Amino acid sequence: MLNENIKSIRKSKGFSQEELAIKLNVVRQTISKWEKGLSVPDSDMLISISEALETPVSILLGETIDEPKMDDLKVISEKLEIINLKLAKRKTTRRKIFHWGFISLCGLIVIIFAVLFVLNSPYLDWDYNNPETAVMGVGFHALEWLFVRVSPIALIVAIGGVVLTREKK
Repeated sequence: MLNENIKSIRKSKGFSQEELAIKLNVVRQTISKWEKGLSVPDSDMLISISEALETPVSILLGETIDEPKMDDLKVISEKLEIINLKLAKRKTTRRKIFHWGFISLCGLIVIIFAVLFVLNSPYLDWDYNNPETAVMGVGFHALEWLFVRVSPIALIVAIGGVVLTREKK
């Protein structure tokens, strides 16, 4: 740990091994041995190193040196901003999908009503003596009856959905 700290602090201060060696009155190979962990400076030399590097001895001995990082709050706020933008975009997309879905539902109900009005229940003229025709006629009548009863409520709900999901300016 000491060797890594000496090396990283020396580099962060912009000193070469030779320059630090001159400040400490030692040879460059001594600095190299300390940084490689092959030898350890004595206590007096450790104080001289801390003075030359303008760093407390505690940092040289144990506290790891972190590279300068962006402010944590700034990083978090940038990430939150990105998340908020994505959520807003997703909300807008969902609103548009619902809006056009309600418009489509309104159009579909109106088209089916028009078709039923134009056809005027053709199954009423069928020959119900044939059992297969009778079953199909009853089925069509049941679907038409159900549609005529339920679709006005569905149309009101769909129009309400169109109004509620429209883009507000």
